[in-house]
Amino acid sequence: MDLVKQIEASQIRTDLPTFGAGDNVSVHYKIKEGEKERIQVFQGTVLQRRNSGLDETFTVRKISSGIGVERIFPIHSPNIDKIDVNRRGKVRRARIFYLRGRSGKSARIKEKR
Repeated sequence: MDLVKQIEASQIRTDLPTFGAGDNVSVHYKIKEGEKERIQVFQGTVLQRRNSGLDETFTVRKISSGIGVERIFPIHSPNIDKIDVNRRGKVRRARIFYLRGRSGKSARIKEKR
C-alpha cells in the first residue's frame, strides 16, 4: 500500500453514524476561544456529502432568524465531537440544493419509515 494511503487510513474516523442528504443532524463541534474550548451544536438538514476518504465533507443548512445558514464540515475532523442523526429524510437525489429556494411547507422533507 502507498505510504500516503496508510497515513490517511490511520486518520479516518469510524465512530460516526451513517447519514446522507435529507437527514436532519446535530453536529457537536469544538470551538476554541482563546484559552477556552467549548462545544457548539449546529442542527440542520444535510444538503450533500462530497469527496471520499480523508477529505470528505458534508454541508448542513439551517434557518436562523429567518435567514438560511449553511456550514461545511470535514467528516474526519478532530474538531467534530459527535454527530447525532435526528431524522432520516426521504429524498431522491444526492444533492438537494433546491431547498435553498424554498421556504415554509415546500421546504419540508418526508421522513423515512
